[in-house]
Amino acid sequence: MEQFDVIIIGIGQAGNPLASVLASEGYHTAVVEQTHPGGSCINYGCTPTKIMVASASVSYMAKKADEVGIHVNDVQTNFQSLKKRRDGIVRQWRDRIEKRMAETDNIELIMGEAGFIGKKQVQVTLNGSQKSRELTADQIFINVGTSPRIPAIEGLQEAPYYTSKTMMNLEELPEHLVILGGSYIGLEFGQMYARLGSKVTVLQEDRQLASREDEDVAEAIQKFLEEEGVDVLLEVDTKEVKKSSAGIDLTYQHQGQVKTINGSHLLIATGTTPNSPPLALEKTGVETSPQGYIEVNQYLETSQEGIFALGDCKGGPEFTHISYDDYRIVKDHLFGDKKRNMKDRMVPYTMFTKPELGRIGLSEKQARQQQIHYKIATMPMSHVARAIEANQTTGLLKVLVDPENGHILGAACLAEQGGELMAMLQIAMMGNLTYELLRDAIFAHPTYAEAFNNLFASLNDPAS
Repeated sequence: MEQFDVIIIGIGQAGNPLASVLASEGYHTAVVEQTHPGGSCINYGCTPTKIMVASASVSYMAKKADEVGIHVNDVQTNFQSLKKRRDGIVRQWRDRIEKRMAETDNIELIMGEAGFIGKKQVQVTLNGSQKSRELTADQIFINVGTSPRIPAIEGLQEAPYYTSKTMMNLEELPEHLVILGGSYIGLEFGQMYARLGSKVTVLQEDRQLASREDEDVAEAIQKFLEEEGVDVLLEVDTKEVKKSSAGIDLTYQHQGQVKTINGSHLLIATGTTPNSPPLALEKTGVETSPQGYIEVNQYLETSQEGIFALGDCKGGPEFTHISYDDYRIVKDHLFGDKKRNMKDRMVPYTMFTKPELGRIGLSEKQARQQQIHYKIATMPMSHVARAIEANQTTGLLKVLVDPENGHILGAACLAEQGGELMAMLQIAMMGNLTYELLRDAIFAHPTYAEAFNNLFASLNDPAS
């Protein structure tokens, strides 16, 4: 049994910086990674998909160039060139992490699959080998993330399908991409591939896309996707998937009728599941939810003292920036004043369609469910001068305000630069600024931020 001060299992957006800070403090640190350092963000999430979104946006703007007085001939997607650029950047990030770990004292990177064999004892089956190592440490940090969840659909296991992870292995542009799931991942992929030239069909079991969002926001998303050629079917019950000569045949029920759709590729985007089962956590006494998410307190410590869980594997909001904040909480717990914790932290997020959906705080749906009184300000982007000038008028701004003190309760910014506009409102919430300050502020003209002047001038009480 090899003795370390610390074992970190999984090098995602929490485990990576945590390893560096622990090593700098003199802790002999074993870092165990099964596949590639960087977690989902670098390897098949944020980095590669946003690279592809950028390419898709260039293609889309080129095709629409006539609208702004520019003529472009014969826009085509060179998928191999796109893939080469994407994979090169991903590899650059991976190599940077591995190089830093190799050059950092007190860190040993061990490539293999980890599983507990005792309370604080970990066995690592080394990649490409029958050999294993047994490690122990007083403190263990789990950052193993999640994987795409595969629904129980007849025939699916025998049919070819892709997930957000395996889509990165595609060597060709799909002729007809069928996407099962109409939430954030499915919608980003759907618009991206439609803009690159694929026929795209999105099947959603709920009555709206992006089911956690307000209905008017979801309707606006569906509208611009359909305008770009994406077929959207709501309230769909998928019955069966079969392999076909062209790819897949998917049978579903919609509006009382059973139909079959033929596609060249099938993307499953129906949620995630934690990567905790292979860890054999039952041998440690660490408690998990029925779904397998690792239960933690507000400082991210599990039911066993000295064992922590960070990032998506603990459940809750599954975002890269939340995983990184988990690292900051643990760092403060170990070396700081222990004031940072998960309680009441803001959770911003952005869906990187075009236009983007930037979200912070309460939605109108949530405010109603919680019986919170609010006033609301809404404005279409077609009323924003900068959006008109840039030919980016799709979307809307929607902000909830506390009628008692004027503070912002939440916002949905479905707009060009929607994530940046949302961040401005988040800063206002962090500083307890009132909507009047944004309404009356002097913003540079013409900017998207200037829209807040007119947006908050339209504030009203939805109950009136």
